[in-house]
Amino acid sequence: MDKLLLNVKNLSTTFHTRNGVVRAVNDVSFTLNKGETLGIVGESGSGKSVTCYSLLRLLPQPPARIESGTAVFDQTVNLLTCGLKELNGIRGKRISMIFQDPMTSLNPFMRVEDQIMEPLLIHERISRNDARARALQAMKDVGIQDAVNRMKSYPHQFSGGMRQRVMIAMALITNPDLLIADEPTTALDVTVQAQILELIKKMQTDRGLAVILISHDLGVIAGFCDRVMVMYAGQAVETGTTEKIFQQPQHPYTRALQRSIPSLQPKGKDLYTIPGLPPDLTRLSPGCPFTPRCESAVDYCSKEKISLAEVKPGQFSACLRVQKGEI
Repeated sequence: MDKLLLNVKNLSTTFHTRNGVVRAVNDVSFTLNKGETLGIVGESGSGKSVTCYSLLRLLPQPPARIESGTAVFDQTVNLLTCGLKELNGIRGKRISMIFQDPMTSLNPFMRVEDQIMEPLLIHERISRNDARARALQAMKDVGIQDAVNRMKSYPHQFSGGMRQRVMIAMALITNPDLLIADEPTTALDVTVQAQILELIKKMQTDRGLAVILISHDLGVIAGFCDRVMVMYAGQAVETGTTEKIFQQPQHPYTRALQRSIPSLQPKGKDLYTIPGLPPDLTRLSPGCPFTPRCESAVDYCSKEKISLAEVKPGQFSACLRVQKGEI
C-alpha cells in the first residue's frame, strides 16, 4: 500500500453548454503506484485529457464542473477538494504536465531560459543565478545542443522536437513524483517520437517518477507502459497490464482499436476502420455507449448500465457480454 501514489475513484466531469450537459468524464476510477507507467488510450474525444486536467483542476469552471469523485495523491491530499494554495504547491512541483502542443503551451514573448527557470523561482524560491544554472543543466539533460546559447532563444526559434524537449525540461526541473504526458509525440516525425519517449523513459528510470501517458497511438502505449486504461465516451471500458490488454483484449472496442493499427493490416487489403462515429456526449444511452458500433452487440447492451468488472485476474472489462461469458 505504501507504493500507492494516486488513487482516483468515481471521477465525473461535465461541461455545461448551450447545447446541453456534455458528460466528458463519467465515473472513472484508477490507481497509480510510485515509479509505474499508466497508459490512457482511446479515440479523440474519449475523455483522456479531460480526466487528467480534472485531477489538477486546470479546466475553466464554468463551463466545466467536477461533479463527483476523489483523487487522493500520496495517500494524504484529495486533489479535487484541497485548497488552492495547497494545490498550487503540488502543481508544477510534485505533479508536472507536458501538454499536447508545445508551441501553444510556451509563451512566445518569453525567452526559453525564463520559462524553464519559472517553476524553480515559484516553488523553491532560489536565486536567479542558481535557477539559471539548473535550467542550463536541465536543457543539457534533455539533449538540447549548445544549451548556453539556446537559453536566450524564443520558442519560435526551436523546431517542434526541440520545443517538446523544452517542455520536458520544464516539467522535470523540480523533480516531481508524477509526470502527466498528454500526447507528447503528437505532430512529431517517427524518429523524433522515439527520441522523446526514450528521453522520458530515461528520466523515469533515473528519478523513479510515475508517468501517466495519454495517447491514441497503441504502438507507443504498447512499448512504453506497464498498465493500460482504455477509454470510450468518457468511460473506462477496459483496464489491465499492457501484456494482457494487447494479447487478450476483453472488450470489443479494444479489439477494434487493435484491428485499426495500419502495420497489422494484411498487405493489399483495405485498412480496417471502426464503423460509425463516437456518440454525442450530451445524449448518452443508459447502456454501453459502444453498442451502435459494436459487431458483438445484442439487444440488452443498449439498456443495461455498464461498469468495470474483473473478467480475468487483474483484467477488468465493461463489456456485458464478456462479463456473462458469452464472447
